[in-house]
Amino acid sequence: MSTTATSSPLAGAGDFDELSEVAGRVRRAIEQVIEGKPDVIEVAVTVLLAEGHLLIEDVPGVGKTMLAKALAKSIDCSVRRIQFTPDLLPSDITGVSVFNQEIRDFEFKPGAVFANIVVGDEINRASPKTQAALLESMEERQVTVDTTTYQLEAPFMVIATQNPIEMEGTYPLPEAQRDRFMARVSMGYPEPAAELRMLDGHAADDPLLSLQAVTDGQQILRLVKTVQSVHVSESVKEYAVALVGATRRSQELRLGASPRSTLHLIRAARAAAALDSREFVLPDDIQELAVPVLAHRVLPAAEAHLGGRGAADIISGLVSSVALPRNRRD
Repeated sequence: MSTTATSSPLAGAGDFDELSEVAGRVRRAIEQVIEGKPDVIEVAVTVLLAEGHLLIEDVPGVGKTMLAKALAKSIDCSVRRIQFTPDLLPSDITGVSVFNQEIRDFEFKPGAVFANIVVGDEINRASPKTQAALLESMEERQVTVDTTTYQLEAPFMVIATQNPIEMEGTYPLPEAQRDRFMARVSMGYPEPAAELRMLDGHAADDPLLSLQAVTDGQQILRLVKTVQSVHVSESVKEYAVALVGATRRSQELRLGASPRSTLHLIRAARAAAALDSREFVLPDDIQELAVPVLAHRVLPAAEAHLGGRGAADIISGLVSSVALPRNRRD
């Protein structure tokens, strides 16, 4: 697992001003398409700046794919969409070597994963073997085909959607695959007012058609460097470790969060602090991101499930029970 560098020089005020201004443009662009979901959009932008991957999980028709497409289209960089189906092959994702008659040698044809933003629609409809084809690219930012390794161009982000209700003919993501996603969000049904605005704005035209890119890949890379410069004190790191450790000791969970989740929690907290124009992470950042970053990585015990307590409820309870770090200079 790769770790985020902590030795980067502190960013200047101008860097945080640029980050805040660009993030605001991205939010407003997505809000042209997604009505009444500012919290979900905020998590999506946070994951983008933290160099993570996003899993969007909810019932049909609430805008999962629209959110993924809107985020991708707001950035002027390469975007590929993969419709996951049972007959999709791993080579469709990673690429394949084919024999070229002209040069009389094998030539690599890149697959759909060779893009800055990869939108994976209904990822749980593909076979486990095809799902696993994403593992190396998501974690290592590279693809190996026929013993040759190809690096993926930065920025690189996978935004995957899945429907947890309609499970017939699907292959649920294994825990190892879910752990690669920095955060999971659920769209939820819109408020009545937002749904009315959607009827007015979406009935005649597709808002995605009019959405324009508001930034590009090179600017996103600069903002990622700014995020990496955000300071995380030792006490906040200890708090993150204690919170993740509590998931492994909880009687309500039969599977706790992995060490990778601690790394992702800190990286996401850095992005959240930068979006708030802060050069340091607060315990509040950890608390606010605990559910989207941790809930999809844990498995509730049978007793908790029968009691109607889901993973998000259990994580929220642990956030309330784990002691906050004491104020000290680090």
